[in-house]
Amino acid sequence: MEAVSGSTPAAEYLQFSRGLRRRPKRVAPKRIPQVLSREQVEMLLEKATSLRSLAMLMTLYSTGLRLAECRWLKLSDIDSARGMIWVEKGKGKKDRYVMLSPLLLATLNEYIREAQPKFYLWENPRTGLPYDDTTIQQGFRDARQAAGITKKVTVHTLRHCFATHLLETGTDIRRIQLLLGHAGLRTTELYTHVASNYVTQTKSPLDSIKLPASKPKMPSRPGRRRSSSTPVS
Repeated sequence: MEAVSGSTPAAEYLQFSRGLRRRPKRVAPKRIPQVLSREQVEMLLEKATSLRSLAMLMTLYSTGLRLAECRWLKLSDIDSARGMIWVEKGKGKKDRYVMLSPLLLATLNEYIREAQPKFYLWENPRTGLPYDDTTIQQGFRDARQAAGITKKVTVHTLRHCFATHLLETGTDIRRIQLLLGHAGLRTTELYTHVASNYVTQTKSPLDSIKLPASKPKMPSRPGRRRSSSTPVS
């Protein structure tokens, strides 16, 4: 029997039938990230249980670094003269710079004087290597609990807060993309769904129509007493 090849009708039908049997690729839906308000971030930092934990949380929030990127920072990555932090081999093995806040620099200098790390910024003196992820995560959980924050958030939420708060203050989304180390703009655009100014500054179509001067009353229900309710604030 001759093999089916080339662009014959039989070959085209075989390719078509194989395509029908092939299952469509599932694309996981993008979930809108949970974020904290600026006031909640302040409460979180105020409740940090140690200077090291405070410095770690400040670094994550002020730079938008991923947990692994923050954990492996070296002392030499802190460029105080230029006001930048060097992120070497981030996700996708890409290097980038992020800003170094003067407030963060002051806290880092205080932490370095106390901890005296030799090579890594978050150096465990017993091993000479960075503290593991659980140390940073536990510091976040302790501060969150002490601050009374009930939202289901993790240490990665500080990265979401960084991007969202920058977007709310008018930072260009492409600049945020570069700071976060996103390969494409599509991932960064997800933060437009949670930035309050993108939502509240959009005028509802209801505000452009004329409503009746008098509103109809609620229908009366037999046997039901009227109670005074507090208006939504």
